[in-house]
Amino acid sequence: MTDARGIGDAAQLKPRQETILRTVVEEYIASGAPVGSKHLAGREGIDFASSTVRYELARLEDLGFLDHPHTSAGRVPTDRGYRYYVDALLTRDPPADPPAVVETALDLSEMRREVDDALARLADVVAQVTNLLGIVTAPPPESSSVRHVEVLLLQPQVVMVVVITSTGAVTKRVFAFDRPVDPGLCEWAGAFLNERLAGLTVGSRMVGTRLEEPSLSATERRFLDVLTPAITELDPADPASIHIGGRARFLAEQRHLDLIAIDALMESLEERYQLLELLRGALSRNQVYLRIGSEIPGQRMSGLSMVAANYGVARRNLGTVSLIGPTRMDYRLAMATVRGAAQLLSRYVEGVYE
Repeated sequence: MTDARGIGDAAQLKPRQETILRTVVEEYIASGAPVGSKHLAGREGIDFASSTVRYELARLEDLGFLDHPHTSAGRVPTDRGYRYYVDALLTRDPPADPPAVVETALDLSEMRREVDDALARLADVVAQVTNLLGIVTAPPPESSSVRHVEVLLLQPQVVMVVVITSTGAVTKRVFAFDRPVDPGLCEWAGAFLNERLAGLTVGSRMVGTRLEEPSLSATERRFLDVLTPAITELDPADPASIHIGGRARFLAEQRHLDLIAIDALMESLEERYQLLELLRGALSRNQVYLRIGSEIPGQRMSGLSMVAANYGVARRNLGTVSLIGPTRMDYRLAMATVRGAAQLLSRYVEGVYE
């Protein structure tokens, strides 16, 4: 079920209006051409007179569900028409199964150490089966646990701390000191940090407690205090945590889109913090999250729609699988694809996150 956006129109449309609206939406999604009354007459489920079809098309246009572009005799769905189609019509159909290729995109028997590789692969797969832009966000670094810590002396006064997490993610942080650092101190610090922090959640408040040790010398204590932020201050909104699939295919397939909308989307892909902000709404929900046209913040992206679902473990959402494309997208396929991909990822990360 999608999250309705105040549609409030279910009681306004008669059954025959719903039938006509559904047919127009699905025909327009399939062909991209405005749908006229002559094209509707005689279609399955539309057994009323041509004059009635013309009247109901005009009525649906008056209500804001359809639009009449240019001088064409055909109609196209509006954002409101797509929203009604998704919330009031598709929800009556049995849920669509995700494409088979999505179900087999990840090998759940593999060692689950390289989660980022799996997320990138899935972003490509969901993009390929829908011809839309596939976007998968990774769990924030602090959701994983510390697997190993390295303390390396790069130069006499420069130390690098490398943290490897349970997901296979590797973070590096460099610290400069006022005076040369004893190589033995680095070796000791690496062993001490691994002993105390292995298995601990990254960024956990317990890090400070685990590193408390009365027997440490003043030099050892000061050295650890400098290095500790490498583990406790990982950025949960790291733009590298977004995996985008199908960008070249999307641009080739969606040439009909408004250039302003394309430019706005490409800008969001470059400024990935904007994209994270856009997807944040999906992370708080346990259902398919859908934004159509003008429902997406910013008028420049009004020709686009977004379908997303979150994945995670019990009682905790970790990231999202989403598709972005034109408002004239196959919503049934898009919703089934993100739902199936999110369920697959939830099973995949069970062994990594608790």
